[in-house]
Amino acid sequence: MHKKNKYTPNPDKERASAPGTRASVTIEASFAIPMFLFAVLCLIWMIEIQSIRISIAGAAQNAAKKATEQTALVSVLNSIKLKSDIVELIGEERLENSIIDGGSSGISCWKSYVSPVTGEMNIVVEYKIKLPVPMFGSPSVSLSEEFKMSSWTGYNDRKAGEEGSEIVYITDHGTVYHEDYQCTYLQLSINYVPYTEAERMRNGSGGKYYACEKCVYGPPMAGVYITDHGNRYHNSLNCSGLKRTIRAIEKSDAGWRGGCSKCTGKE
Repeated sequence: MHKKNKYTPNPDKERASAPGTRASVTIEASFAIPMFLFAVLCLIWMIEIQSIRISIAGAAQNAAKKATEQTALVSVLNSIKLKSDIVELIGEERLENSIIDGGSSGISCWKSYVSPVTGEMNIVVEYKIKLPVPMFGSPSVSLSEEFKMSSWTGYNDRKAGEEGSEIVYITDHGTVYHEDYQCTYLQLSINYVPYTEAERMRNGSGGKYYACEKCVYGPPMAGVYITDHGNRYHNSLNCSGLKRTIRAIEKSDAGWRGGCSKCTGKE
């Protein structure tokens, strides 16, 4: 009399535990993990490159303002001094530990010049960013920050009650005038943030950020640019909404513009 075998083979289980199946899972994992790590590296690289671009653009603007005073008498731009000021404003240690190829020495300003006709400064800051693909050597991509700045015409400290009109400052698209040239509403502080955070963030006055009509078309990008006192988020760092062309005028010429609530005390 034969006894029944209580163990019934499971073909699917045996197939899953076969040596060939285990080998294929190992091969898939060996490809998936490096690809995931590479994707994370690329994301970190994109955030870092935006941070570097914002830092260089801001430092170049401030360094150019100092250079306008130095070129008031002699219309020759010292590109070495311009680069030195940019490095000092950003921080040499920050640049040496960044993804800029060559660190602080990798920044070049030699193409910057002063126009002999208009006296306008043309600022060009060039640098290279290292790509995160070490298996192909040390590839890099060239980037540049370019802008123009009007020549310096001197300070004017005339105040109300003195001879002549009071000098105030306006921007091309601004709706108010400013009495202080260093007013934070005139000096932009640009930040790069994830779009999901921009929806929740508030500016210095407690207001919300809305899509810029000039550079946001359709869904915004993963990261956007905002300013501390603006009310728009931007897809492009070159958007005119992130630029400030400041002009000095007499207060009597301010027309319909009201006073800035921060530097004039007027609402």
